[in-house]
Order: sequence, then C-alpha cells, then structure tokens
Amino acid sequence: MSYDVRTRLSDLRRAFHRHPEPGWREFRTTARVVEELERIGVDEIAVGREALATDERMAVPSDADLEPWLERARDAGVRSDILERTDSGHTGVVATFEQGSGPCIGLRVDLDAISMRESDESDHRPAAEGFRSEHDGYMHACGHDAHVAIALGTLEAVKTGAFEGTLKVFFQPAEEISGGGKAMAESGHLDDVDYLLALHIGLDHPTGEIVAGIEKPLAMAHLTATFEGASAHAGKAPNEGANAMQAAATAIQNAYGIPRHSDGMTRVNVGHIEGGTASNVIAEEVTIEAEVRGETTALMEYTRTELERVCYAAAEMHDCDVTPRVISESPRADSHPALRDLVAGIAREVDGVERVVPSTEFGVSEDVTYLMDHVQDDGGLASYVLVGTDHPTNHHTPTFDIDETSLEIGVSVLAETAVELSQRPV
Repeated sequence: MSYDVRTRLSDLRRAFHRHPEPGWREFRTTARVVEELERIGVDEIAVGREALATDERMAVPSDADLEPWLERARDAGVRSDILERTDSGHTGVVATFEQGSGPCIGLRVDLDAISMRESDESDHRPAAEGFRSEHDGYMHACGHDAHVAIALGTLEAVKTGAFEGTLKVFFQPAEEISGGGKAMAESGHLDDVDYLLALHIGLDHPTGEIVAGIEKPLAMAHLTATFEGASAHAGKAPNEGANAMQAAATAIQNAYGIPRHSDGMTRVNVGHIEGGTASNVIAEEVTIEAEVRGETTALMEYTRTELERVCYAAAEMHDCDVTPRVISESPRADSHPALRDLVAGIAREVDGVERVVPSTEFGVSEDVTYLMDHVQDDGGLASYVLVGTDHPTNHHTPTFDIDETSLEIGVSVLAETAVELSQRPV
C-alpha cells in the first residue's frame, strides 16, 4: 500500500480512538462512518433504524443514559439528519456497494468502546501522541477503532479493484454488551449475503499473523436478578424483615455450585451486586448481575436455566421474591472450513503476513455469531478472521494499544479475499 493510504488508515483509527462511545450511544462514531462512506462514494447507506430490527435490540440503555451522549454528539456538530435517524439508541450502519453481478459478500465490524479510563502516562502512545480518549471514563480498549478503520479501508480498496458483485459492510453497535448482533442479523440486510467475513484485531496474535477462522466461540448470556423482601430494624426486629441481601448472597454462593455438564465446558460468574440502604436496615431490594457461558448454545442455556433455578430457590428460602431477566445473549457459531481455507490461502500471499494459522479456539464470546448463524442457516458461509497486532498490554486494560502496521495487513487480506470470492466463489 502507498504511504498515503497507510497514513489515512492510521488517521482514521486515531480519530475514532479519540472519541469512544459505549453501546447504543455511538452517535458521533456512526456519523463519522457515514461521512467516510459518502466520501468513498457508496450510494446505499442504511443508518440507525434502517440498519436494525428495533425490537431485537438488547441491553439498550435508558433515555437518561442515552441523552447525554446524543447531546455531546450534537455539540460536536454531528449532522441533525443522522442524529434523527440514530436517536433512542439506534446507532449503526449498513453500507452496500454494487459492482457487477457476482455474489454478495458481507463484512462485519463493531463500533462501541468500553467503560474504562484510558491511561495518561507518558509511555502510553495515544497519550504521548495526542489521540488519547477525550471522553473520560471510556476508551477503545479492544480495538474496535481499528476494526472500523480496516472496514472503511477494505471497502475503498474493493471499490477501486477487480471486484464483481455486491459488498455489504455491517458497522454493528453494542458488541461489548452483546446487544447489537441480533438486531443487525434480523434487519433483512443479511438475507442475500452469500459469504460473511468478520474480524478482530490482536487477541494475543502478533503483527504479521493471521488466523483464518476461529473455532468454538462460547455462547453467552448476561442476566440480572432482583430480589425483593421487606425492610426491618436490623437490631430491634430482624425477624420482621425478609432479607433480600441474604437471599442474593445465598444465590451467589450456590451459583458457583451449578454442576459442570458432561457434554462440555460451562462458566458462571456474578460480577456485581447492588442494593440495601444501611448497615442497620434489613435490605428490601438487591440486584445481582451475572453471566453464563457454554461451549455450545445448549450448554449455555443449561447453565442459564440452572442459575435462574438457584435464584428462585434462594428467594424462597429467605421469604423473598425474585425477578430474573436476560439482558443480552449470543449463540455459538463456528467458521466454515471452506471459507476459512480460502482466507488462509489469500493471506499467505499478502505482504506483511509472516504466519497463517488455519484456525484457533476463540475461548470468549461475540455476538457476531448471530450474523454468522443467519448466513450459514441460509446456506452461505462465514468466517471470523483474526488480524494479529502487537499490543503492549492485554485487551480491556487502560494501556491497550495496537501496532498500526496491522491496519494495512487487515485491509489487504479482507479486500483480496472479497475479490477472490467475487471472481471464483467457493
């Protein structure tokens, strides 16, 4: 790639890095994506409600949480027409580029950032070079800024290359909270996609390494359980209360006793508890936040059902009521071997690629599996590609950063794969 293209990819990634936005609040990010698509010359751009199945969104924040981010985008000069199409938590874009009569190829990337304060230490490159997060308490600590830059670069490369067919790029919101995948999968835009590519950068794979397709992403569900009891004076008449704190504590302890399943790996974790009013008051209401994972979708559902059973039993034991709620979830979906092998063959010929790994176990969860399932259930093929990058610290840490050399490698692998598929379908 030319120096100008390389610089442009870096500039794009840094622009997104400076303005991170969490799930369903990616108003400014969505607008910048639209502006770049218009610059590239993409004619068909579905934005917000046009890109999503509204009723399939999960983990959507309250209006009180959404409004400050909408106002921040408005103050930054984001176009009013885009804000109108994305308000009430309707972020995201689907870009469609048609050039000839070949197959339809999809590319999915994610937009959202993480609730985490970015390091301001002088040895943290974004801080040293002036592109550290300007939204204190939020940062791109998982590489989604790079994903968006790679997707835009891929679209531009395909548009000016020997591509014959349709390319759809899905800029999905709310991946970190597993809220946007199903809404985008059920939007209708995926119905004609023959091949779907998705990507993630890094994940302990160094610059110059490509994983052609991941295996065994874990199915996952985020849940809350609200325990409701009755308050009482903790010293004078504790027997008159129904202790929601004790019910929640019992549920937490017993959650970790859910039997492991003989069919495969399961996980459960309670990561947050909130409730009560004072040390001398029997707690009337307590909410826990938990997640379950499974090696298969069925194993996740087994663990989720068992966790709900544990919560009901704990509530009954302590004379409380409980309301479990599934906030978001995602299934398991594997990369198809045929598409994975094609990506591997392309990657081996790309400048800068030093090692190709045909497949690896993912070991975590990702709601792109909704999109992968949708395409593969309709007879298409999907593969989730890892683009290696050197990162000084792990993902989801305040000092996460990437090697920007990997941006152009990612563009080359994905663009050349799209061209190959358009000319010689698998």
